[in-house]
Amino acid sequence: MFLTISTTGSAERPATDLGFLLHKHPEKAQRFSTSYGTAHVLYPEADAKRCTAALLLEVDAVALVRRGKGKGRGGAPDAALAQYVNDRPYAASSLLAVALSAVFSSAMRGVCNARPELPGRPLPLRVEIPALPARGGPGLVGRLFEPLGWRVGAEPVVLDGEFPQWGDSRYVRLVLEAETLTLAEALRHLYVLLPVLDDAKHYWVASDEVDKLLRAGAGWLPGHPEQRLITSRYLSRRWSLTREAMERLELVRLAEADDSDVEEIDNAVAAETEAEEKPTPLAVQRREAILAALRAAGASRVLDLGCGQGQLVQALLRDPSFTEVVGLDVSVRALTIASRRLKLDRMGERQAARVKLLQGSLAYTDKRLKGYDAAVLSEVIEHLDLPRLPALEYAVFGAARPRTVLVTTPNVEYNVRWESLPAGHVRHGDHRFEWTREEFRAWSRMIAERHGYEVEFVPVGPDDPEVGPPTQMAVFVTAQEAKAA
Repeated sequence: MFLTISTTGSAERPATDLGFLLHKHPEKAQRFSTSYGTAHVLYPEADAKRCTAALLLEVDAVALVRRGKGKGRGGAPDAALAQYVNDRPYAASSLLAVALSAVFSSAMRGVCNARPELPGRPLPLRVEIPALPARGGPGLVGRLFEPLGWRVGAEPVVLDGEFPQWGDSRYVRLVLEAETLTLAEALRHLYVLLPVLDDAKHYWVASDEVDKLLRAGAGWLPGHPEQRLITSRYLSRRWSLTREAMERLELVRLAEADDSDVEEIDNAVAAETEAEEKPTPLAVQRREAILAALRAAGASRVLDLGCGQGQLVQALLRDPSFTEVVGLDVSVRALTIASRRLKLDRMGERQAARVKLLQGSLAYTDKRLKGYDAAVLSEVIEHLDLPRLPALEYAVFGAARPRTVLVTTPNVEYNVRWESLPAGHVRHGDHRFEWTREEFRAWSRMIAERHGYEVEFVPVGPDDPEVGPPTQMAVFVTAQEAKAA
């Protein structure tokens, strides 16, 4: 992974001033240890007329896997080969952005105690990156960098020079040139936009990433025409963090337009408005109902079947009474997001021993799922075609056979209460069906009778006297367990 920053100068203003700005002497080759390998800083050329600083990041593929708890890029499980054979050592990404921040932290902040007049001085700059992932192509590269004062050269890299008919890869060779930017501004642009173009981060994106984005984006992000795309991708498309960042950026824009401080704009909202109680989201109510049912059943080893992005797994891990939590999903992408949400790469050994993420399909029996106290299918069955439900039924109730099974699914009768949902539409584009309360109860009773379970039904959310609750939950308990209770 390689990047160069070049500038030109004269006898009065030598190009080697770049060394003062970067806090790295041009006559030395320096190395810095990082969590994912070794960063080298060296100067291929350094004289009064031209100076080039190079950052070479040697990524340790083994260390990268170990930091991800052996789960590959982004924590994706069951991808043994992809753990070691990928573009991480070669293509500029969030790994390089983090190295920039770590190795050139003072330069990024615009600090130079030895020559305090230098950081505020624009320089003729040229930045070159031989391999940059560009999800969106050269056109997006231009839309991101050109509004910031860069002249952009983004040459697509062909998939294979021997077979030009295969077309271009998703990588470009990037050349940026500018005369009106300071070095600190240039580094902050790269720090934000490299992971944006890669559209991936190698580490878990938490709430502090919003602060990092706003610090690095100060002075240019609030007015950038691609602000929303930059914010969403930088924050790994986490909508809650993206919304927070967009709101704070809007406050910055309003403050600049009004020539006032952000605090003054923010305080213009009446205090009583902040105190207004917001309704609890249905997803939260659903998780709370599931947790209450699992505690009532005395379950300690729990399966989350169709765990998606890991929200329920995360909630289960907060309660020490659940000693083992297994999340299973067919989607590797969903498991990758779940791994990031759970921060598996930073989880302590004792906590990590309580959780596993598995890839698998509920259309097949799976011996890994046997022997658990409880299984949860939360908003899962409606994503399957009706002819595939018998396979799921046997895999869960017949083969795995946990003592308790919780199944939640939307109540289609309640849909008339959603003002934003057009008549006749299901709640999610991937729902293959949505059942009435009677249809769900008939299906559940049939399963209970066939596999030796008792079943009862619990409303989730406000129980409307006419159309029932928004979510319906069936609590299955094996007949033996029900008799013992």
